[in-house]
Parts: sequence; C-alpha cells; structure tokens
Amino acid sequence: MTTSWTGPPVGGEQSSARPTVTVASYPDYPSAQRAVDYLSDNQFPVQRAAIIGTDLRLVENVLGRMTVVRAGLAGAATGAWFGLFIGLLFGLFSESNWVGVIIAGVLIGGVWGAVFGAIAHALTGGRRDFTSTSRLQAAQYAVTVDAEHADTARQLLTRLNWQASGAG
Repeated sequence: MTTSWTGPPVGGEQSSARPTVTVASYPDYPSAQRAVDYLSDNQFPVQRAAIIGTDLRLVENVLGRMTVVRAGLAGAATGAWFGLFIGLLFGLFSESNWVGVIIAGVLIGGVWGAVFGAIAHALTGGRRDFTSTSRLQAAQYAVTVDAEHADTARQLLTRLNWQASGAG
C-alpha cells in the first residue's frame, strides 16, 4: 500500500492536505480510466480519486521525410485555410461578388503559405528533415483515492476485476 500526501484538488473544494492511497495500478491509461469510470458508476466519490502516470517518457513517432516541396504543400494548406477565413470576413461585407472574394482569399493565402512554408524549411539547413508526432507516455497508471475511501475503492475494483476475468 502506497500512501502519499496531496494538496487540495484543482478546481474542487478547498481543504487541508489529505493522505492518498494507491488502490490499483494499470499498464495503460484506458484501463485506469475504465476503473475510475466503474467507481463512478457505483456512486463512489470520484472527486476523491486521481489517475497518476509514473515513469513518464516522450515518444516521438516519425511520420515521414520532410522536403521543401512537402513543406510548401503544408504551408499552402495552412495559408489556404487562413485565406478562406479572411475571404469569408471580407465576403460578408462585400456588396457584390462575395464568392470571388472568398476564392481570391483562398488562392492568395495558399500561394503565400506555400512560399513561406518552403522558405522556412529551406532555412533550417536540413537540421530536421522529417515530420513527427510527440506524446507523453507513462509506464504505469496508478489509481489513488483518499485514504478514508481506500477500502471501498478496493472492494469495488476487486469486483470489477472479478467481472472482467469472466467469473461474474
């Protein structure tokens, strides 16, 4: 049993520090989330619970190579969206040919976006010639509750694990 001290909950009631107890650990976030959802479904005061990720690491998945052409295309797409927005604003106040104003905004935004995207990538000098996505990932997710509610939480989560194993 792990006990730690926490301050008042964020956005919750203001009270003195309370001891918390780890009642379960899970290898992934959806499992921990399912456990807290089960507690909630069984009228457990979930405002007294937390999911705590431990051993955090940054995982960066490389999606592909970035070239000047790809940077230009990405810039064109971003510029076109911005041009659409500006075109819609001007089109709302245009007395005639509002469709033409919107199309011009998209085209001008796309061209300038492509130019700026290609130049920006070229100026990096090849230091980052790939695209990627990043996310934080924990090795383990602990469900903790206030010490005064730990026994109830353990009983409920034991029932959840029993049902999940097919015994119930």
